[in-house]
Amino acid sequence: ENFEASDVCELTRRLEFICTPKKVSWLNMADIELSALSKQCLYRRIANIEFLANEVYAWTKARCAKKTLISWQFTKHDAREKLLRFYKKIKK
Repeated sequence: ENFEASDVCELTRRLEFICTPKKVSWLNMADIELSALSKQCLYRRIANIEFLANEVYAWTKARCAKKTLISWQFTKHDAREKLLRFYKKIKK
C-alpha cells in the first residue's frame, strides 16, 4: 500500500524469505552458529578481508555438508520452571 508496484517488485527481488522452525528462536540459532564460527574458524588472527572471506566460506560449506543440527535441550517445562518468578509478577 505504501509503495508503487514496480518498487515492491524490486524490493522483493532483494529479499530472501526463510521459514524458521516454530519451536525455535532464529536468534538463538544465529547465536549458536556465530559462536561455533568463532570457536572453530575465527579463533586466530586473520590478516586480511579476502582470507577471512575464504575461511568463513570454507567453514560454512563444511558445516552445511555435515548437515549440522542444533540439539535443543531447554524444554518448555524447564523454561516455565526457570521463568516462574516472572509469571508471578505478570499475574498481579
